[in-house]
Amino acid sequence: MYHKISTLTSRTICSCVLLAVLSACSPRFDTATSPDFNKNWDFSLNQGEWSSVDLPHDWSVSFPFDSIKGEGATGYLLGGHGKYRKTFATTGLPVTYLYFDGVYNNATVSLNGEKLGFHPYGYSPFHYDISQKVNASGKSNELMVEVDRSRYADSRWYTGSGIYREVKLINEPALHVPPWGISVTTPEVSAAMATVRVKTKLVNKGAGTQDATLVTRLVDEKGNTVATQTTPVQLKAGAEQTLEQEITVTSPALWDVDAPNLYTAVSELKTGKEAVREYRTSFGIRSFRFDAATGFYLNGVNRKIKGVCLHHDGGLVGAAVPKAVWRRRLQTLKDGGCNAIRSAHNPASEEFLSLCDEMGFLVQDEFYDEWDYPKDKRKNMGESSSTDYITRGHHEHFQEWSKTDLQNTILAHRNHPSIIQWSIGNEIEWTYPRQKETTGFFGADANGNYFWNPPPYSTEKIKELQETIPRTKYQIGETAQKLADWTREIDTTRPVIANCILPSASYESGYADALDIIGFSYRRIMYDYAKENYPDLPVMGTENLGQYHEWKAVMERPWISGTFLWTGIDYLGESNGNWPQKHSSSGLLDLAGFPTPSYYMYKSLWTKEPMVYLTSQTLDKSIFKVEDKRVVERKPGGWKHALWSWHDVNHHWNYEDGETVIIEALSNCPEAELFLNGKSLGRQRLADNEDHIYKWAVPYTAGEVVVKAYADGKVVEYTLRTSAPPATVHLSTDGRLEGGIEHIIVELRDKNGNPVRHADREITFTASGAELLGVDNGAPSNTYAFQGGKVKTNNGKALAILRLKEGTSKLTVSASGLPDKTISLSSRRGYLSSALPSPSSSTTTN
Repeated sequence: MYHKISTLTSRTICSCVLLAVLSACSPRFDTATSPDFNKNWDFSLNQGEWSSVDLPHDWSVSFPFDSIKGEGATGYLLGGHGKYRKTFATTGLPVTYLYFDGVYNNATVSLNGEKLGFHPYGYSPFHYDISQKVNASGKSNELMVEVDRSRYADSRWYTGSGIYREVKLINEPALHVPPWGISVTTPEVSAAMATVRVKTKLVNKGAGTQDATLVTRLVDEKGNTVATQTTPVQLKAGAEQTLEQEITVTSPALWDVDAPNLYTAVSELKTGKEAVREYRTSFGIRSFRFDAATGFYLNGVNRKIKGVCLHHDGGLVGAAVPKAVWRRRLQTLKDGGCNAIRSAHNPASEEFLSLCDEMGFLVQDEFYDEWDYPKDKRKNMGESSSTDYITRGHHEHFQEWSKTDLQNTILAHRNHPSIIQWSIGNEIEWTYPRQKETTGFFGADANGNYFWNPPPYSTEKIKELQETIPRTKYQIGETAQKLADWTREIDTTRPVIANCILPSASYESGYADALDIIGFSYRRIMYDYAKENYPDLPVMGTENLGQYHEWKAVMERPWISGTFLWTGIDYLGESNGNWPQKHSSSGLLDLAGFPTPSYYMYKSLWTKEPMVYLTSQTLDKSIFKVEDKRVVERKPGGWKHALWSWHDVNHHWNYEDGETVIIEALSNCPEAELFLNGKSLGRQRLADNEDHIYKWAVPYTAGEVVVKAYADGKVVEYTLRTSAPPATVHLSTDGRLEGGIEHIIVELRDKNGNPVRHADREITFTASGAELLGVDNGAPSNTYAFQGGKVKTNNGKALAILRLKEGTSKLTVSASGLPDKTISLSSRRGYLSSALPSPSSSTTTN
């Protein structure tokens, strides 16, 4: 597991280094879990009729977007009161646990008419021991889960509603490992040898003393047992004990973002020669550390964290995201060079974290967006001035539930090798008025925008103001320390971090003192300030713009470990008062998972394999102009302050004859050349373009423009071709199938088969033998209901997601004025690798 060196408990001794080594995935409950427990639940919304649903389930995503009753903060989708009902029988085993990975939110759980408990936070896992409450083996039990999501604008992003993560019914013998009872750490790691420390908590809920043997085998990915240890145990009735085993692995295959090697710890409880229960724990072996002077190291190699922030929704499927949807999205990000994910701004699901383990992503797991005081869900900046019912959020439960939620999350997630940081909060400073006042940015004597300017006040003045301005009931530094202490009670193997929007105040309020690493939110301008004034505390960007200037600032400073861009993928919500825009447009991928220009910008920065990508725009709409036969910015140096959304560009080559068009190319190649209908329009050097964008001014002529990029003897190219009006609809899958989920990509094409990107059509979808989970085009202004079976293409494209049934399924697509198209699909097992076209090849697009 990841171990922080002991000297780090006091930052005054050695605050510049954080050392950590591998961890393991949470134990699987496969052998103990009732199969298909997530199937065939009854669901009722707002006291309506009962219907059958499978879990995970999000009821809000099935609603139409409502600009009247809805709120942009949560994507104009409403909430309500939902009830879930499940009838089940238990096995003959004496112990039964009921486990929830996440219910949004305010969940009341009852069994056979008796209340088990209330759980308000929508993102933390929880479980109940129902052994004494279930009926005798073979007899029926009724489980009821009531979800109060009437406060449908209780967050600043789309949350979903209902049991949107998996539920498990876990059956155990009297002597067993309870949920979260196994942890695997590796206190010593090298290429030659690793020490694997397995701690196994055992409980005896039987009537007498239990004698048993714990046999732990470490198994590699090929199924070979690489090491074994056996430990006897004797446990009295009602007692519990934690056994510790240290096992040596020689020549370990290390877990890395480029080679996410995993092992399995197979833990067998045996009485005599018989195995009572087997638990399987996936884990990896690796080391990492953060150094305040030189940045981040993984397995001893200094490298940058190339991360993105992700909210938990999957676009058209809402918050109940099938694994295949996440895999498609994560693979696209991986192909673009991304190696890290920040779970903004709440704990991730177990399934998501397991995918990150498997695919090789570093993870910052975040706990909270609110602490003692609420945020204004409609504005974000500042404490909540709203007292209306629908916006009251989790801060109302924070005092009572924060420790339980935080520590349960760590217990459930602590063993994932992907997790390298625990984040205790996001931009919390807004909710404590004193923090804004002490920065000097927001008062009458403010001398500049906090976004782009260094602090106007000296550290001495900020410290003085922190001591003299009247205090509120709760203090940010005290709460931060409390949360950090609770985190370290459970796990000292990963650093504690927070995303600070006003770090100049956080350094002096006690907030930064609670942290092992401080994260900056949109404050790259303060990287040098941090180095000068607080050199012993490691710093990195934890929320940054998907623009070139952000990465340039990281690359120029070895002490900055990396960044998490806002965002990796567009997400529902945070679109307050902007109807019909229902979501933000800051992602490297749009809401449908299609790459945006910022994706290709960062692919050019984060990958080494030669690539190039083209866009175009008319001169009058472009951010560029022609000056002395050169293409330059209309606002000189504007690229240095580019914000969340990429500037307006087109993905086609269809304009008026003779019209001046600006062609932009994004590439990691040192030279590029543009051709119009075979004629060269000039070769450029990337080094001569300080904004990292190749650009040409071209008089429009129908045909094709081709950019060729040159690197180390290799040539890659990208083509934009003039297209005729749409003549047909082209359907394709993206080459993946997992859990019966199929993505269908819809493209308009002309009579010659060229993609049409300048004209759109309304598309109607009809599924047969499959469930149509939803359709989307990725555009923020798309307000077609996801599950309405109809959408208008955006840039000539749309997406449908199907859940296939046994046998053959069909999807028929009808577009206005075009012939219908049908694609036939057969359910099959397995997962196919990505088949997305790469812009670094000779791909033709419009």
